[in-house]
Amino acid sequence: MMNMNRRFKARKVAGIMMLVIIGVLAFGSLVMVLWNAVMPDLFHLPVIDFWHALGLFALAKILFSGFRGGPGTRWKRNAWKEGWAKMTPEQQEKFRQEWGRRCGKPFPSDRRDDAETPSTRTGNTEPNS
Repeated sequence: MMNMNRRFKARKVAGIMMLVIIGVLAFGSLVMVLWNAVMPDLFHLPVIDFWHALGLFALAKILFSGFRGGPGTRWKRNAWKEGWAKMTPEQQEKFRQEWGRRCGKPFPSDRRDDAETPSTRTGNTEPNS
């Protein structure tokens, strides 16, 4: 039984490594082909080889997205909302004050009683019908 589990893990690791190698080759080749098709004619830049294309891809990855992985910022936004919901009103107010102190502007209030209604904005005190 242990032998089968080891074989499965070894196959899984080998499969992941193979996918990574194929991905690196594919993206490097794609960058090289696109660069060589567009950049020399358009901007009179030199033709690049695979290794330069791979370096260019890595540089673009670092500059524009980093190596954070995951689905992007959606999970961070959800984690932020969950963290805010778990805070007590006193902790939320303390956070707002600290935000205002550090950034020079107050943190937006989420209180409904502080919100401006359309009737108070226009000066109309009669209820809308």
